Amino acid sequence: MKVIVAEKCGFCPGVRSAISTAEKVLARQGGVGPVYSLGPVIHNPNEVQRLALAGLHTVESVDQIPSGTVLIRSHGAAPDQIEQLKAKGAAIIDATCVLVKRLQKIAQQLEDEGYQVVIIGEANHPEVQAVKGHLKNALVITDPEDLAMIPSGSRLGIVCQTTQSPQQFGAMLGTIAEGHFQEMKVINTLCRESCKRQDSAVRLCRRVDVMFVLGGLHSANTRRLAELCRKYNPHTYHLETWQDLDLQVLAGRHTAGVTAGASTPDWVIEEFVKGLETV
Repeated sequence: MKVIVAEKCGFCPGVRSAISTAEKVLARQGGVGPVYSLGPVIHNPNEVQRLALAGLHTVESVDQIPSGTVLIRSHGAAPDQIEQLKAKGAAIIDATCVLVKRLQKIAQQLEDEGYQVVIIGEANHPEVQAVKGHLKNALVITDPEDLAMIPSGSRLGIVCQTTQSPQQFGAMLGTIAEGHFQEMKVINTLCRESCKRQDSAVRLCRRVDVMFVLGGLHSANTRRLAELCRKYNPHTYHLETWQDLDLQVLAGRHTAGVTAGASTPDWVIEEFVKGLETV
């Protein structure tokens, strides 16, 4: 089978930096003391498991951390979580993506200027939760049904979860603009790397018989890649690894496209491509 890999796919700079930071901390500790990650360092179970074998303990709350070294994952953390960790005497290593930090700073500035901050994104996503934690009163808008939360006559300061698609961002902005507001200030906080991966994936999926999107099933940016590809190629499958592939979906297909989310390691992509090439 002919296999074509998307021009832009796999680890983004922010994720690569977080992984590199985790590896350096684990090597430095050398088993001397525990190293915790407040939530999965990235949304990829294979990479999380690899780091776990190297000594990284993933926990879901500050309460689960008695002391030691704590890695703040790429999605960031809320200020109250940081303060709780400091109170425990923990050594904090910040691996927050620089673009997520930018989003946090912009949202805080908008609120300081008197705007009602509106975040277009997924309410339960850790990045969005961390941004909300930096603010006194932020609204998260996921779909048009959420617009009822926006107070009439507000001065709106609008930002976006970094991994949203430009199409979703634009659509929601258009819907918000139909409402009753006094002022609307919009700052584009989308990640350019995510946008490049989305554009590359869409171009490729139109050229192939079957499209595979590799990455964690809980990864927001990977799910978005799969959703976009399905709009143009119904034969699109979101898988985590080669082991998840049902070979029956290849029946009658001659050309396969492969892309991957920003948290998908290179070895997962390489293993999948090699497997397809042997079919």
